[in-house]
Amino acid sequence: MRAHYLQHVPFEGLGYIETWLRKAGYEITSTEFYKNEILPSVHEFDLLIVMGGSMSVNDENVYPWLVDEKRFIKSAIDSGTPTLGICLGAQLLASVMGGKVYPNSQKEIGWFPVQAVSSSNAVTFSFPKVIDVFHWHGETFSLPPNAFRIAESIACENQAFQIGDRIIGIQFHLETTFELIQALVANSREELVEGEYIQTEERILSAPPERYASINGLMDTILEYLHQKAANGTHYFKKGEENVK
Repeated sequence: MRAHYLQHVPFEGLGYIETWLRKAGYEITSTEFYKNEILPSVHEFDLLIVMGGSMSVNDENVYPWLVDEKRFIKSAIDSGTPTLGICLGAQLLASVMGGKVYPNSQKEIGWFPVQAVSSSNAVTFSFPKVIDVFHWHGETFSLPPNAFRIAESIACENQAFQIGDRIIGIQFHLETTFELIQALVANSREELVEGEYIQTEERILSAPPERYASINGLMDTILEYLHQKAANGTHYFKKGEENVK
């Protein structure tokens, strides 16, 4: 099995996701846009992961590669590839699937709870009733057509959504490790201003190990859910062959 991830800034990498992918036996490839790397064919991988970043999906004039990235994500989704979007990645998924991305009423930075939203769709992923997760976002999105909201918070209604049985977007960071948070703080410290849903650097960095274990455990279950879709295979991934399932 092959996993490909899209990375937008050097300090928002796979984190815990890499640990899970390697344990599951995935071959891992990436496109790092800040290095001007070229996108592969969408037929060369079985799972797509779109990471976070400090830019907006609407910043195409500043980051022209966003145009190609959006086209690439849409093509991967259309081919049936299981896809996970995280923070900016979730906003990109929402955008390419017909949602609108815009500033949230307030930024959400730090450790805050999200609540599960029950769905009438039997195939949707089920979040824990309540779980404290790590956030670092200032924008949100409208739900794309045919999307189900699967998690919410007081500060941001659309915290996670799902389309079909293989597209999941989450605004928060279940992949995060202490090292990743240190890097985020070091590179984005200027955003840690006073706000109802903005924690101090000290509070962010003082989270106990069991909190990381909790969110990484939830990432386990999301990745396993998408892995089963990839392993069952309903997308086309062999070069030169048509509609191989």
